[in-house]
Amino acid sequence: MLPRYENKLNEIRGMISTLLSQIILSSEETLQAFENDNLDLYETSRSHLKNLQTDANKIDNEIIKTFALFGPEADELRLLVAYLKMTNEIDRIGDGIKKYSKRLHDHCMGGCDMSVLTNAIVQLHKTTLNALQYIAECLKNIDTCDADDIYRKVMVEESKNDDLFSIMEKELLNLIIDANELAVEYVRVLGTLRKLERIGDRTVNIASLMLYAQKGGEIQLYN
Repeated sequence: MLPRYENKLNEIRGMISTLLSQIILSSEETLQAFENDNLDLYETSRSHLKNLQTDANKIDNEIIKTFALFGPEADELRLLVAYLKMTNEIDRIGDGIKKYSKRLHDHCMGGCDMSVLTNAIVQLHKTTLNALQYIAECLKNIDTCDADDIYRKVMVEESKNDDLFSIMEKELLNLIIDANELAVEYVRVLGTLRKLERIGDRTVNIASLMLYAQKGGEIQLYN
């Protein structure tokens, strides 16, 4: 392909990396807010994603224009398809982080005793952060990144995520049974934590897309 096409790919990859970095920063600050009981930091964390949808749409538009201008084939086409699908997954992760941050803030101000879940929530959150950071590092070093290695690392974090969520789900179900008037609130907490579980699934989707872009084969994504 022509140098202009390579430059356009680098531009698109840079836009994706920037959007992912904003999501990671928001996630990190949400975790800090929870660990330090800093209620103001929740709002700050969400401010990084105020233009999430607009930024994601800009990336999609650049990808579509690249399709139209250059008519890529074979490996180049596969890479652009991967980027287009990847942007959708990243957008949905960002939206999940925003909702998680807002709802976690509300839970911490409510009547639920979150202390029994604190350590597990922190560990669950860290699995998603670790996976996102692996992906971000790969995007920054795309020429030397081993997609197989990244996929394995992300799968390890997703497996931890599933195990931790299963443990907390059982704990919350017990709390719901005993909570009486707070039962509904604990049900909401479970729904909030499920967003982290879904984010874990989406990181696997992105790792799968990176593997597809580098190695080919079939795309297999969580719904």
